[in-house]
Amino acid sequence: MLRKLLIAFGIFEIAKPQPVIDACERIGLENPEEAELRPWALHGARLEGALFVWLLARRESGSTIASTLLGVVGGVLVVLPQPIIELSQTLVYENVDELELKPWIKPAARLLGVLYLTVVALSVFGDESTDDATSGQN
Repeated sequence: MLRKLLIAFGIFEIAKPQPVIDACERIGLENPEEAELRPWALHGARLEGALFVWLLARRESGSTIASTLLGVVGGVLVVLPQPIIELSQTLVYENVDELELKPWIKPAARLLGVLYLTVVALSVFGDESTDDATSGQN
């Protein structure tokens, strides 16, 4: 079930990245209305959604470059979020110096790291409820 929800989120992020970015800005910025996205920000959000869908929809398990990269970024976000926050701000926004981060940005980034690690775990180990349902059909 969780796998299907995350795949649906990934598809939504591919199709409509702006609402996802807007929600993240409302969560993380004191002044989201002043945020000036770089031209490639929407493509980056779509790439994240595509990565979620690709990792979760494929049926073979095992480590890939994509799952390893997502796992490393997720682990760093959980343990030491500040460097990733600063990097992502620089990559996504034209006016980083004008943006004011909310005090809970680090816990929110850690939750994003947990989400990334969950995607990796589901892609590597699978979803037992899905495996049980498919094995019962044989």
